[in-house]
Amino acid sequence: MTEFTSSYGLTEASPTCFNAFTDDPVNVRLTTVGSLMPHAHAKIVDIDGNIVPVGTRGELCMAGYQLQAGYWDNSEKTAEVMSRDESGILWLRTGDEAVFDERGYCTITGRFKDIIIRGGENIYPLEIEERLMEHPAITLAVVTGVKDAHYGEVVAAFLDTNGDSRPGQTEIKDWVTRRLGKHKAPTHVFWLGESGVPKNVPLTGSGKVRKFELAKVGYEILQGRKMSKL
Repeated sequence: MTEFTSSYGLTEASPTCFNAFTDDPVNVRLTTVGSLMPHAHAKIVDIDGNIVPVGTRGELCMAGYQLQAGYWDNSEKTAEVMSRDESGILWLRTGDEAVFDERGYCTITGRFKDIIIRGGENIYPLEIEERLMEHPAITLAVVTGVKDAHYGEVVAAFLDTNGDSRPGQTEIKDWVTRRLGKHKAPTHVFWLGESGVPKNVPLTGSGKVRKFELAKVGYEILQGRKMSKL
């Protein structure tokens, strides 16, 4: 393979809504999903549905003829994510967090359902996962929130290694802290395949990580540790 591009699409608005091109700089193709394709419409909104300024994160919404009519036999789910604006345009709330730059290129920064709310502060798992993957001993990183009595949620990391010795929890925390700050460092670290942790991350039929299952696993392990100390 001599060339590659990045793109973005989803089943509800298939096949592709954004696309980068082979003549885009490599860093653009690596860090964005490109620019909007001619057949699609897009906006990024805040929690109240207001369009946010360029450079501000929010929920990506799509419109255009490629949108689904709705979810089969599920009007409640359809109404939850699809609605018309004051101009009658039908929009789909994708659930993806994204940001536009001044050139119109879009970067997907996470999933709204995955955001960790630690003591009232939003923490984005994707940037922590990317930092962890820069560690030479880590080959896979999945970050999710687990329940915490003090903060509500804290950061938990499920990791796999390249077979060499595992870095300790202090090293992992320091690794994240140096780039992202102490509050984003994992409070809990779990290694795939160790006691109570599945050997492989659970996936959906489309290959996406079922993070809520890992969050449940982490919470149950922590509860078990707490009970063993009683």
